[in-house]
Amino acid sequence: MNQSHDATGGQTAKHVASVTSLLTGVGAVFGASATTGTRLGIGMHSYGHAWKSARDGKAGVGFRGALSFLEYAHSIGAAGVQVTIRLDDREDVSRIRARAEELGVYFESQLSIPRDKADTARFEDELKTLRAAGATVARTAVLGTRRYETLKSAAEFREFKERGTRSLALAEPILKRHGVRLAVENHKDWLAPELADLLRKMSSEWVGACVDTGNSLALLEDPDAVVEALAPFAVTTHIKDMAVREYADGFLLSEVSIGDGFLDLPRMIALMRKARPGIALNLEMITRDPLQIPCLKPEYWATLGEMKGGQLAEALARVKQNASLKPLPRTTGLLPAQLVGLEDDHVRECLKWGTENLAQQI
Repeated sequence: MNQSHDATGGQTAKHVASVTSLLTGVGAVFGASATTGTRLGIGMHSYGHAWKSARDGKAGVGFRGALSFLEYAHSIGAAGVQVTIRLDDREDVSRIRARAEELGVYFESQLSIPRDKADTARFEDELKTLRAAGATVARTAVLGTRRYETLKSAAEFREFKERGTRSLALAEPILKRHGVRLAVENHKDWLAPELADLLRKMSSEWVGACVDTGNSLALLEDPDAVVEALAPFAVTTHIKDMAVREYADGFLLSEVSIGDGFLDLPRMIALMRKARPGIALNLEMITRDPLQIPCLKPEYWATLGEMKGGQLAEALARVKQNASLKPLPRTTGLLPAQLVGLEDDHVRECLKWGTENLAQQI
């Protein structure tokens, strides 16, 4: 399936049919040989619609927790997973570790950093749990939302930055104690130089970056420059391809199946692998409507006052030069089963790309 088509009624039959493979149970699609040569794992946000269906109690969903997600990811050819261990997963931690070892796949987790000193007990408890499951890497996001949507002034950004720095300082000795490396994502919150500066000042082997290949386009950054800046600090990754189109207030930004976008992912991956050999490549293929990046509206600039006008010009030129010739994917109006099927198609397309293109990226 071509990822960049409109999600119209003409695709309904295909989406309903494709959901069958996801909803008929773990391990039913490919045998063990499907993993041969793959170099992509799966981040849990690639399956946002499936997780929602599971939470809503939809019958037949192929995974409902970290262990079954690990099983499902392996069954479709993934090299590993990055997934949260929830409270109802805790009884499975020893089985997660054993099963990952048995399958020969990696297991990474994610968690939120301590809000303050009183929250460090919660953080350490969650850290112990994911460590027991075999994870030595945990991804986090300091803001968790988009800078230009959440923060309304330079003062609010400074407060965010100071609060995040304090939280990471609280987390660092706990991470060291339990042997887990924390990966801070460039989550449409930090500019790459800001995050690199923070990590450089922390100077800890236990706190690094989750390098997302596409997020920083929303902050008008050159995606290649972002990877170059953050690769020396990389602990793990979010691999995604992106498509763009102009709109009245700026541009539209969409995750698309790898190869349908304009990012030079082989070059990016080579840069990260050179800096951090063996780093996990976690696919984050989010199936949703295009994000609106309103960089021509004054409020977008509330926290970006130090950015030069030339960067806006370069960003808009990048969009114009790489504007998708295909309609960007849209999900509004699809039924839950169609959404689940569509995102499963997208993930499989990306894993196939990884198998065909990354066998030499060691």
